[in-house]
Amino acid sequence: MEAGSGTACIRLTGPLDYATSDELVQHADQCLTSHPHLQNLRLDCTGLEFCDSMGISALLMIHRKTTTRLVQLHLDHPPPSLERILRITGVAALFSRTHPTSVRNRHTPESAPPEPSL
Repeated sequence: MEAGSGTACIRLTGPLDYATSDELVQHADQCLTSHPHLQNLRLDCTGLEFCDSMGISALLMIHRKTTTRLVQLHLDHPPPSLERILRITGVAALFSRTHPTSVRNRHTPESAPPEPSL
């Protein structure tokens, strides 16, 4: 975790799943409590390899905690698989996201064609 000037960043690496989601929520809690004047919490997803339903649940818990404290939650560099899960579950709008320059030219959730129904 890095923090400074009203912004803190937590780097996610590996999977975000049943085995790791509690640890992420604890890190975010610790960050929010130890920085009472925090304005932005950034989750750097560059190293995120996988996210399952428990990972999405963890992101939603963190979103709830940041919203309560009036802290903006950002998902930086989310992989396409995470973007897809956020879109399918209907929670994409809850998260502010930044993308690397190379990804910006590809479809974003707002401009991507709808997923086929099964």
